[in-house]
Order: sequence, then C-alpha cells, then structure tokens
Amino acid sequence: MLQPDSSWLDGLNDPQREAVVTTDGPVLMLAGAGTGKTAALTARMAYLLRNRLAWPSEILCVTFTNKAAREMRERVGHLIGPAVEGMPWLGTFHSIAAKMLRRHAELVGLQSTFTIIDTDDQLRVLKQLIVAEGLDEKRWPARQLAGLIDRWKNRGLNPADLDAVENEAYANGRGQRFYALYQNRLKDLNACDFGDLLLHMLNIFRRERDILEMYQQRFKYVMVDEYQDTNAVQYLWLRLIAQARRNICVVGDDDQSIYSWRGAEVANILRFEKDFPGAKVIRLEQNYRSTPHILGAASGLIAENSERLGKTLWTERDSGDKVRVIGVWDGPEEARRVGDEIERLEREGCSLNQVAILVRASFQTREFEDRFIQIGMAYKIVGGFRFYERAEIRDALAYLRLIASPSDDLAFERIYNTPKRGLGDKTLEKLHRFARAQSIPLLRAALDICDTDELPARARGTLLALMRDFARWRDAAGTLVPAELARTILDESGYTTALQAEKSAEANGRLENLSELARAMEEYETLGDFLEHVSLVMDNDAAPDDEKVTVMTIHAAKGLEFDQVFLPGWEEGVFPSQRALDEGGLASLEEERRLAYVAITRAKKRCTILHAANRRIYGQWTSSIPSRFIGELPQDHVEEETTLSGGASLWRANWSEREDPFAHVAQANAGRAATRGPGWQRAAAQTFNPAPRRIAEPTRSAASFAAKPRSDLGLGARVFHDKFGYGTVAAQDGNKLEIDFETAGRKRVIDSFVKPG
Repeated sequence: MLQPDSSWLDGLNDPQREAVVTTDGPVLMLAGAGTGKTAALTARMAYLLRNRLAWPSEILCVTFTNKAAREMRERVGHLIGPAVEGMPWLGTFHSIAAKMLRRHAELVGLQSTFTIIDTDDQLRVLKQLIVAEGLDEKRWPARQLAGLIDRWKNRGLNPADLDAVENEAYANGRGQRFYALYQNRLKDLNACDFGDLLLHMLNIFRRERDILEMYQQRFKYVMVDEYQDTNAVQYLWLRLIAQARRNICVVGDDDQSIYSWRGAEVANILRFEKDFPGAKVIRLEQNYRSTPHILGAASGLIAENSERLGKTLWTERDSGDKVRVIGVWDGPEEARRVGDEIERLEREGCSLNQVAILVRASFQTREFEDRFIQIGMAYKIVGGFRFYERAEIRDALAYLRLIASPSDDLAFERIYNTPKRGLGDKTLEKLHRFARAQSIPLLRAALDICDTDELPARARGTLLALMRDFARWRDAAGTLVPAELARTILDESGYTTALQAEKSAEANGRLENLSELARAMEEYETLGDFLEHVSLVMDNDAAPDDEKVTVMTIHAAKGLEFDQVFLPGWEEGVFPSQRALDEGGLASLEEERRLAYVAITRAKKRCTILHAANRRIYGQWTSSIPSRFIGELPQDHVEEETTLSGGASLWRANWSEREDPFAHVAQANAGRAATRGPGWQRAAAQTFNPAPRRIAEPTRSAASFAAKPRSDLGLGARVFHDKFGYGTVAAQDGNKLEIDFETAGRKRVIDSFVKPG
C-alpha cells in the first residue's frame, strides 16, 4: 500500500484515516451523525488519485443530490487541483445512469436523444391512457397510478414482474396493463421518466453481459454516499457494477435511514457484509457537532431499535445542558412557550439563524407562524411554503374569499375548475368577455351566462351547479362559524374527495394541512376577521438578509445543524405518526425512532422537546399522552419540566409495565383498519386512551364537524383566559362562552381559549 503524504491526514482522526487508506476490498464506513463522513470520503477519493491508484475516469462516486456532488467535487479539487475536472462519473444516481443510458439507448428501444420527462408530462401521458381505456380519472387518478409506477420502478420491477397483489393496486387488477401501456407510450415518444434511467440500465446489465463487464472493468473503485438511503433498484445496479472488483466503499448511517416513503430500504446497508463477504466495517463515532448530553439522549433512544448495526457516539466537547423535555397544556401554549424562549435567546445574543423548530408534519408549522407574526419574530419555512402559501390552503382561501367578496375575480379564476370539473380555458375566456361587456364580476357573469346559449350544454350545467353551491354557501355563512363553513365547502365542492382519491403521502399531507386550516379558523368569530388575519400574515415578511428562525420538517433537516433546536409535538399519534404506525407496523415504528434520533442530533448546544396534554384534532379537543420516545430517553441526559400531573415520568411508568408496547398499538388498530379512510387520520388518543372518543371520519358531512361544548366549563365555572385573566362562566352557547372577568368585564370567547381556573 502506498504511503500518503502525512499532511493529508492531519485533520482526520484514526478511524477516518483508516477509511482513507483502506483501498483493497469492500469497506463500510458506518458514520454517525456529525462524525465527519464527508471529509473522510473526499480524502479517500483524493488519496486514490494522488497516489495514482486510479485515473479520474476510473472512479465511480455516487451521491443523492446535485448539491452533495458539487460539494464533493469542490473539496476534492481543493486537495488535488484541476485533476478533479476529469472525473466524469462523480454525480447523482440519475445523472450517471442517464449518461450510461444515452450510450446504450437502442437496447431498450430508445434513441440516444431521448427526452427525460418531468412529473407534469408524466401525469399528462397517464391521463391520456386512462381516458383511452375508458376509465373514470376521478375514481382512478393519474397521480395515484404515477405513484404506483414510481414505486415499482424503485423496486426494480418491470410490468411483467408484477404479482397479483401489485396488479390489483390499480383499477381492480389493471395495474400491470397500464404500466405496460405507459412504458410503450414512452418508447413511442422517445422518452423516459426519472425512474426509467436506473431501471433501463439495470435491465441492460442483466441482459447484456458484455456491457456489464465493460463497466465492471472501467471502474476500479466505487464509492457511495448516504448508502442507507438507497432503494432496491439503486442497490441492484450498484451491486452488479461492484461485484467483479469488489473495491466498493459505502458511507452511511443505518440510524439515519428515514426515507422509506420514497423507496429507501435500510436493509441495504444492514446486509452489506453479507453482499460483500470480508467487508471491513469502520465506525466513525467521534462527533464534532453536539454536546455529550445531546449525544447520550439520542444514543439511548436509538438503542431501542433492533434493526441496526450499532455504534456509540462520543465527543470531546463540554457536557453542556441536558435535553429539556417540557410539558404544556395545549398547542397554542406550546407555540407561546417556544416564542418566549426564542425571544430570551435573542436578548442573550443568540443569532436567530442558529435557532430551528423541527416538526414531524408540515401542518404543525401553522401555530408557530401565527405566533411569530403576533410577536414580530422573523422566520422562514425551509423545504416548503409558508402555511398560507401552500397550494391547497390557497385553494381553500379562494373559496372563502369569494364567499366574503363575490367580486373577487382572482379567487374565482383559481377555483372555478378546482377540483377538476371539466371547465376549461375556453369557458373562462367566454366568461371574461361576458363580464367585461356587462361590467360585472366573474361570479355574477357565470350565473348570468347560464341563461344564454353562449356555452355548451355540459359546461353550462356544470357552471350552474357550481353557482348554486356558492349561493348555498353564502347563505350558510350567516349561520355557520368560519371553521364549519370551510369544512362544508371542502366537502361539498369535492375538494376533499379528490385528495382522498389520490391515495398518496402527498395527498394525505395536504389533507392534514386543510384540517389544520379549519382548526385555525375556530379562533375567529367571523370570516372577515380570519381573512384579514391571513392577509396580514401573508404581507409580513422580513428583509431577505435579516436573521430568521428556521421552521422545517425533520425530514428536511437531515444534514443540517443548529445551536438551538426545538422539537414540538412529541405526543403519541403525532410523533410517532399514527398514520405511519397504521401503514407500516413495527418497521415504521423503528423508522419513526430513527427520525427522532435525526431530530435530536441536529442540535449543537441545546435541544428542547415539547409535548402538549391537549391538541385540537379535526375541530375537537383531544387529550394526548407524551410520545413513547420521551419515555425511552435516558434520564441521566434529560431534564423534565412540566406543570402537568405525572408528565413524562408517568408515561415511563405506564409503558414500562408492558412487555410489548407495540403489540398494544397493533391490537388497538386491528379493529379499525377496515373503516379507516385514506386521509384525515385519526388522533393519537383514540388509539392509546381506552376511553372512547368521537373523532370525525373522513366521509362524514360537514355538519358532523360542529364544535361541541366542553363539559368541564358549565355555568358558574371558574376559568382563566391568557388575555382577560380570571373570570366566571355566565352563559354558554355551544362552544361559545360569556364570561364575567374580574378586570375586563363580560366578554364572549371560544371555550378553547380558557382553562379551568
């Protein structure tokens, strides 16, 4: 083995050095969070080139993102100079597979000039096929079929490979046929989608032995970053390329495998030693990011997983603060508490750029956004839109704006064919001409034009039905509270049904956001008040270069780090996600725990976990219990703070008595599986609390969402309101209370705004 220049290794610890200079045979670099795996990987690549173990064109280095590929190229270039520009095979899975496929396209019926289509084009092709086959696209959405095809391709399955179960997943046993029709149509178009890039090359490798051997001989060394995130087709493609020379080095962390929903299989890294016998496993365990207490809490939590290779993270940093676990009364108090903590940190000189709020689901961001607007705190949503900027929220708001202001033409244009009603651009163009000629708003024009023959009979009937809906909703606006009105519109317009029909994780997330929108509206007595609030929120934005608190999902935070991290919503059903447990059982529970591990290890100096005793779920207050993950945190590294009776300690005591807590979940879920709809998932407490609760079903009418009065706030009850102080309930009308406050006099409030005093 050639000896490296010692200056190359000066900044590396012993395991990192070992990973750099071990160049013969398979290597698994098991790199924990914050252990410098990128530095080791780039140093290894530079070592191979500097010591002439391989030419740049003889190294295959695969990453998951273009950003990671650019960073690696820059780092290697810093070490070895311009030679890095001669590395044509450093890039993402898809970019490398595309380069290969253009050289061999004819073997899969394509020309080398093939087009790579995006999601919109894919959906357009699928819709054409669905219509041509005489199916109802509303019942069998193209987006659902696209999701299935993507899943099949991620697993390396061609149409002929689908079994009976997979075939039944679409259109009552026609999944295989539509998959085959789609692939044939792409060939006619000389096109492929992103999933085809790897699948086509896998098929070529399997059928054309000489081409596979050519690439096996070309690549003397194969390196793969984030190996724990590989899916089946990526795994099979890599294994075929590397199995001849066996000089493959993969870098990953089984404890950070959190992307099964997009096809990643943690089993790929777990079986690496079996796939490549004699592989050397090098553990990078020295953490350069977090304090010992943060690492101790995260390590103790992840140790509960059974499917892992195992490692022990350590650091030379000072012990720092323990991980705080804070119990609060409800979601609004959680947002207030976090806001107060961040304001204190800012006064103490902490940069807002070093503060992050990481949530399990995107709908959780809404309360924090509202609170930050209220207190003037600058923030940014990373990896997505602000809550009120999301497409489904804008659609719902457009309906509501049109109810409040019938002359709002922009709102009308957004929703007149949302969800799809068969009203196209030509119909809208005629409406615009008619409205301009009569000097009237589009909504009025739509009603009047139905009395003419300007539109075809079908379009006229559809438009008239929509106008009748709006007339009914405007009447309902005088009697329904805003939240009930929103739920009515979303149900009766078909918007909710359209999302439920998609049966995808994305659609479920959008349904959750709509549920959170309705929940937010319950805090407002009039629709006008709510819409004014939204306008202020949308208009309030800090300057681009201002410091801002980062708000994002845990999934989006992987690979990032912050001095101060807040982790709200650690309750059963929220985190771990009830939907994930319902769909994936024990495997999903372990992935949820890995997600919790990722969340904690984003913190450098301080980590704060919050859980609420009560959350509003689908318009009703529901009691919650702390997440099981809180009970699994080692007590030596945790500092609990709660005004709630029992808190996390009580949770530990309850769950420690059970031999198999997950069996309890499975048993509780079994009886409900047949009736559960695809969206608007049930609350955590329905599973874990033996007392029955009435939780709104996805298929219920809007009337069933009406707010129920709280039984603990009868006449004469002593209460406390954050703004008005202490008072006594004088009258009750549903969930509205009239309260005689000691200092503020008599006020009308929603019962969710008060606590027993």
